[in-house]
Amino acid sequence: MNENENIEQNEELDLNHLMQIRRDKLKELQDAGKDPFEITKYDRTEFSQDIKDNYEQYEGKDVSVAGRIMAKRIMGKASFCTIQDAKGRIQSYVSINDLGEESYKAFKTFDIGDIIGLKGFVFKTRTEEISIHAKEVVLLTKSLRDLPEKFHGLKDIDLRYRQRYVDLIVNPEVKETFLLRSRILKEIKNFFDENGYLEVDTPILNTIAGGAAARPFITHHNTLDMDMYLRIANELYLKRLIVGGFDRVYEMGRMFRNEGMDIKHNPEFTNVEFYAAYQDYNDMMDFSENLIKTVAQKVLGTAKINYQGTDIDLESPWRRVTMIDAIKEATGVDFNTINTDEDAIAIAKEKGIEMEESKKTRGYIINAFFEEFVEETLIQPTFICDYPVEISPLTKRKPSDKRLVERFELFIDGREYGNAYSELNDPIDQRGRFVEQLKQRDAGDDEANMMDEDFCMAIEYGMPPTGGMGIGIDRLVMLLTDSASIRDVILFPTMRPLI
Repeated sequence: MNENENIEQNEELDLNHLMQIRRDKLKELQDAGKDPFEITKYDRTEFSQDIKDNYEQYEGKDVSVAGRIMAKRIMGKASFCTIQDAKGRIQSYVSINDLGEESYKAFKTFDIGDIIGLKGFVFKTRTEEISIHAKEVVLLTKSLRDLPEKFHGLKDIDLRYRQRYVDLIVNPEVKETFLLRSRILKEIKNFFDENGYLEVDTPILNTIAGGAAARPFITHHNTLDMDMYLRIANELYLKRLIVGGFDRVYEMGRMFRNEGMDIKHNPEFTNVEFYAAYQDYNDMMDFSENLIKTVAQKVLGTAKINYQGTDIDLESPWRRVTMIDAIKEATGVDFNTINTDEDAIAIAKEKGIEMEESKKTRGYIINAFFEEFVEETLIQPTFICDYPVEISPLTKRKPSDKRLVERFELFIDGREYGNAYSELNDPIDQRGRFVEQLKQRDAGDDEANMMDEDFCMAIEYGMPPTGGMGIGIDRLVMLLTDSASIRDVILFPTMRPLI
């Protein structure tokens, strides 16, 4: 056995020993008829931060708080402990004179991590720290595991994601991130509501994986004896509602894509999609820019932020540029002058861009140039507009150039944050696009769109001109909370089990 294995074995033995001590304490309490797990509720009147923020109001008054013991100093007949509740931490002074000998003796046996209820009056110590002078302390829950020790804490990133409950206890900044996430989502919904959008719910289990180019998760419905898919997008259902007469709809919820994982991607993620009848992609640009600026201002108090060391200006008007012009700026290649697939293949070869045989067309090559040479350079908010029709099967063509569509994507700090269209409402063109996607599937592209006959039928009844967009909520939360990884803004990210 090597030295590292010896250390790990000794740490495991120490852990088991400490856990046994806590279980022994619980057994003693239970044998004495004082089982904390039999307590069903505790009447607390205040939270820690409210007391500290309004000391003048609380000074000398009795309060009741409850929380987890995070620190404890025993000093003979008087002690101090710090408890943590939903809003923060506060110190308490605990003495034998106030509690009595039996209760004070019990308090001294409490461990870091135990959850207690505490009643007493508010005061300041000689060092001016706002505290509670305890008159009563009750053990509400016995913690049977030690929290990570004070100075090193829970630092292992992988372990933090796996044990988010411990991460939230010992790392206050993590809890603050998810409080901000909740506020961001609330303000997003408020913005939609204030602009006349109707919030709706659409199916998560689908018979067809449609609305995006992505590999789905497949499951099986036993009663119907049929395979079904977790949704990769809710676009086609929301557009059915536009057909049905709802002029503005939105849905925020989970999407599922059976794809790679990295700092920007998790197999399940939160997305908001929204559609407005009688609008186009220019309206979607205006709306999404105002949405994100407003949310940033309301949650952070500013629309000028810093993300991972880079200043991002969400306040100034956002740049709008076509994909072809952005490529020309970055590479000097002007696809406005390259009009055949053969010429596009030649310039791709010259620039070292390799393409699958089924995607050796001008449109796919334009997109490949953008991804290779442009995408990562887009630091400040930028709308990239007018995409090739080949990669946009649900989008209305540009009247001025039928090879392009009225589509844009929003990029910030080199990442895509949103995707929007002037929605295709020509049912004949739509069916033809689906047929082309089926050819891609037959050629081995398992991310290509499936044929959705019911959707084709829906728009045959007539869908008005419509603008639509999807925004990745997790990436937006990353941006507004300065979080490096998508796992930092998802409470329970997907992880491979250890066992």
